[in-house]
Parts: sequence; C-alpha cells; structure tokens
Amino acid sequence: MQITRRTFGASLIAAVPALAAKPDSNFGGVRVGINAPYSFHGMPAGADDVLNYLLELGLSTVELRSQPIERAFGAPIPANGRLPIADPAGAEALEKWRLAASMDSFKQFRKKWQDAGVAIEIVKFDGVDRMKDEVVDYAFHLAKAAGAKAISCEIPVSKTEWLGQFAAKHKMMVGYHGHGQVHNPEAFATPESWERAMSYSKYNGINLDIGHFTAGNGFSPMPFIKKHADRITHLHLKDRKLNNGPNMPWGEGDTPVREVLQLMKREKYPFQATIEFEYPVPAGSTVLKEIAKCVAFCKASLA
Repeated sequence: MQITRRTFGASLIAAVPALAAKPDSNFGGVRVGINAPYSFHGMPAGADDVLNYLLELGLSTVELRSQPIERAFGAPIPANGRLPIADPAGAEALEKWRLAASMDSFKQFRKKWQDAGVAIEIVKFDGVDRMKDEVVDYAFHLAKAAGAKAISCEIPVSKTEWLGQFAAKHKMMVGYHGHGQVHNPEAFATPESWERAMSYSKYNGINLDIGHFTAGNGFSPMPFIKKHADRITHLHLKDRKLNNGPNMPWGEGDTPVREVLQLMKREKYPFQATIEFEYPVPAGSTVLKEIAKCVAFCKASLA
C-alpha cells in the first residue's frame, strides 16, 4: 500500500517501537552511524523498516539516502529505491513531484526520527549531476528540513565547481564520495581529486571511504584525514585488501579501520564514522548480525 502524507502522519507514533531507552552509538566521543538503506542489502527499505533496523542495532545517527524519505510521502520511486533515471516518463514524474513537495512533511519526518533517538546527519542523493538547478535547490532544502548537516553524492570531479555554487548558496557542505578508480580523473579516488573539488568552494567537502581509498591508493588514509579533517563531512568505514582487493570482515583486510577510529577519538573529530556494509554475509549469518559485529568492532576500538 502506498503511504500518503496523511497515512504517514497518522503513523508517526505507532510505527516506532516502544524502547526502554533511546539508542546511543556515541562511543568514546565518536558518533558511529551507517549508510542506510544501502547497507541493508536485500532487506525491505521503507522508512519505517530502516528506522527499526537502526533501533535494533542501537545506532543513533545515520547517513540516510533520499529515497526512503521521499517514498514515505508518495514519491514515484520503486520499492527497490532505484531512481527512474533510465525511464524518461518516470524521471519527469519524480521531478514534478519533487518540485511540488512540502518541506513541512520532511520536518515531520525529522521529528519522528529525532523522537526515536536517531539523528539524520547526512542525506545522500543519487543522480545529482543530472538534476536541473531547481531540483538541486530542492535537494538542499530537503536535507535541511530533515535536520542534516550535509548532503553527499557521487558525481564527476568536473561537476563539483557547479555543485559547489549551490552548496555556497545554501551554506551547506557537500561530501563527495569516491571509489578506488585512481586512474580515472573524473573519479574521487586520489587525494588530488578531492583537493581539486575543494579549491572550487569552501562548502565542497569529503566523504572519504577508507576501504576504497586504501585498496585503490595502496596507502593509509590517515595522513589525508589529518590534513583535511576540517573538510570531512563523514567517513565510510569498511575493510578491504590492498591492490583493489575484496571487501573483508572487519579486521581481516588491510584497511586501518581500528586506527582511524582511534584517531577520531584522539583528535576529537566531529564528523560521523559511517558503517557501509559490503562484505559477503557468511553462511548461517544475516546482514543484521554482521552489521552488529561492525558496531561491536567500533565500540571495542573506541573503549
């Protein structure tokens, strides 16, 4: 059943489980969150589903993708969360919906999550480089209404001068996410790629994936983190092998996940440490059980 603005508003209280205490994933002064619903592979990805997963895991902060927020109010986005980019009619319908959307609805969404004990610190948007200017403005307005400190996205480096102008207009940071494509000049992968983007706007920032950085560059991300800590919106935590090797259960790869967390604690960095779950689920386990291990890894590293 499609959730309308009215039915969503009526379910604001009923959908939140009764808990003895609100979640708290502030470990040693480091706020540990998760990239959602992306990390919950193959699981229902509605807004209430995601909130329930966070509460079960005890996570009190999140990088939330825009799709579950928008779908909660009737946006024409498929249940799998994929934007209808390849469908011109679907893309046009989504654009029309976005430009007519009420920011009061998103503020209502924010209150529900805050009341449950979860802060939406970053909102991630897909397909930003294909958005019209007025839709980019909408994205910043949505993020602010949801309570976010920054937006995040994956776009070519050459588009960051354009997007940086919107970030400056809205006085809101953009964290650019990268992968391990160190030979692609349009990909965020090397220190130089982020430094180029940051030269365009003081609101252009870094969503550093420490697993991709280590696997692609072949060296620790810690010097880069220290150098640019004031421009980091959040880190993505995962453990990968060197030489573009595979994702591994945490502690079995070459990424200094524990050391990065301890650096954040020691230096009192204010940005979120964001779990991005990607390694294969072992036989007999589940996604939630494995993410719980990642949360426990963070907590033990920061004890």
